[in-house]
Amino acid sequence: MTARNPRKRSILSRIVRRIIWTIYRLQGWKVETGMPAIPKFVIAGAPHTSNWDFVFFTGATAEEGVEPSFMGKHTLFKGYMRNFMFDMGGVPIDRTKRANYVEQVAEAFRAAERLALVIAAEGTRSSDGEWKSGFWHIAREAEVPIVLAWVSWKDRRLGFSDPIEPSDDYASDLSKIAAWFRTKRPDYGRYKVLEAQAQRLLAEGKDTAA
Repeated sequence: MTARNPRKRSILSRIVRRIIWTIYRLQGWKVETGMPAIPKFVIAGAPHTSNWDFVFFTGATAEEGVEPSFMGKHTLFKGYMRNFMFDMGGVPIDRTKRANYVEQVAEAFRAAERLALVIAAEGTRSSDGEWKSGFWHIAREAEVPIVLAWVSWKDRRLGFSDPIEPSDDYASDLSKIAAWFRTKRPDYGRYKVLEAQAQRLLAEGKDTAA
């Protein structure tokens, strides 16, 4: 989570967190493997197939004693929404700044004592399962590890990996990541697509990603 202002949390954020926790518990989700006890890391979660994904990841991380953060447009952190967005773990990203979003998030990591940033590595829900490389670039720039998070809606299970230190070879790292996800759901189509993407990048000899 980001470094917190000593002020009391907004009433709205406390209500929303309570609702999220209640929904998570009522749905019967179970954490199979817990999160590592480290202060800063990028959580790369997959698959991203529902608007409810963040709710259940938030519930799971709360069960693990971690308050997750997320990236949001800087315009959402103004006016009456400002305190709520920060209280929910938001990290404002200003696309109009000269510094790109990777540098902005890396700076947020450097400024925080604790920060667990959740990224849907597939990007949009319409993805076929291939990953965007932003999560990897952020982890490298911020010099923090990556923790993988998988989810199974079918039987309400999810879990987290051990920390993975990103190397300077994206294709190799993505291959290891895909292999880990396949151990969790070997027959899941989107994880097979991820594995095929990693193999293609390896074959093309791409050690970094655009």
